[in-house]
Amino acid sequence: MARLARTHGLTDVQQEILSTVRDFVDKEIIPVATELEHRDQYPQQIVDGLKELGLFGLMIPEEYGGLGESLLTYALCVEEIARGWMSVSGIINTHFIVAYMLKQHGTQEQKDHFLPRMAAGDVRGAFSMSEPGLGSDVSAITSKAVKDGDEYVLNGQKMWLTNGGTSTLVAVLVRSDEGHSPEEAAAKPHKSMTTFLIEKEAGFGEVRPGLTIPGKIDKMGYKGVDTTELIMDGLRLPANRVLGGVTGRGFYQMMDGVEVGRVNVAARGCGVAQRAFELGVRYAQQRHTFGKPIAQHQAIQFKLAEMATKVEAAHAMMVNAARKKDSGERNDLEAGMAKYLASEYCKEVVEDAFRIHGGYGFSKEYEIERLYREAPMLLIGEGTAEIQKMIIGRRLLEEYRFQG
Repeated sequence: MARLARTHGLTDVQQEILSTVRDFVDKEIIPVATELEHRDQYPQQIVDGLKELGLFGLMIPEEYGGLGESLLTYALCVEEIARGWMSVSGIINTHFIVAYMLKQHGTQEQKDHFLPRMAAGDVRGAFSMSEPGLGSDVSAITSKAVKDGDEYVLNGQKMWLTNGGTSTLVAVLVRSDEGHSPEEAAAKPHKSMTTFLIEKEAGFGEVRPGLTIPGKIDKMGYKGVDTTELIMDGLRLPANRVLGGVTGRGFYQMMDGVEVGRVNVAARGCGVAQRAFELGVRYAQQRHTFGKPIAQHQAIQFKLAEMATKVEAAHAMMVNAARKKDSGERNDLEAGMAKYLASEYCKEVVEDAFRIHGGYGFSKEYEIERLYREAPMLLIGEGTAEIQKMIIGRRLLEEYRFQG
């Protein structure tokens, strides 16, 4: 809504970008989102529109053909897009995590090779850490890269790869014990991980020798965007496709990217919550009981007040986390808090809007039904609530260490 989730201190350029994205969402995404979602159809026309707007290059530096905008601008655009349909925001999120990792950690050759085509949207990015049975324990990764002459041979299975079919560049985290004894690798597993950049064809099946992308995983919500597995069986990559050119740095590169991802998930939670509030407050003024709109009943007004407050609080924390990252400071505490609060509040706001709709909220004819299935994904994406609380707790103990 116009009076909720406003961001102060934006430049004229930022405001113009957001206005353009908001208009696109209202005209091109919201009218078709529910129909496409029910069909689990990839939103190609919407993606083409985002490409024309230049959003795939939003955070990529101008020297590589991008717009050179900040994480804050990106997060606010994601918030607007998720308000229209969360799946679309997922399509650009993984793309930007890979672009960010390349910008921050890539060699000059890697930046020159990938970033201009990523800015144009001709190369679409995806990234992968998780594996079957792995959950949040990244240190337990079993996928492995073994050096063979001037190449590396990769084997293993990855899971929950967003944009797995439509992407043409995948950043994959695997174990590479090169330079470490088995004892060292076991004691410090994070120091024996490497991020590889894998170029592939879009589509499913064997997309390059040694690399297979099975079909889409059938999900409860978050449909439209393709979520897949990734299977490496003797996949050969040249040494110049190690991100940054040096092995053993992959975990830290990925965690840097995940901080951007957590701000993104927080922004998505804000956008979905905003849309749920819009639907709830509109329906409350249209639906009549006992001779008046239900919005005039005190119980509904209390619910709307709580919903709006949660939308505002989540938005403020998301903006703070993005600005902290943009300043160059460490933001894992702020990103963890924002992701945790925004995803939890999103779930609660969506459920309250669902309750306001009564029995009609259970009908697929109403948009709130789709949001009700989408919100749970945010509770686990980019780290569960429990993981966020571990991060927050550890950082608080660092900041408030008792000197006894």
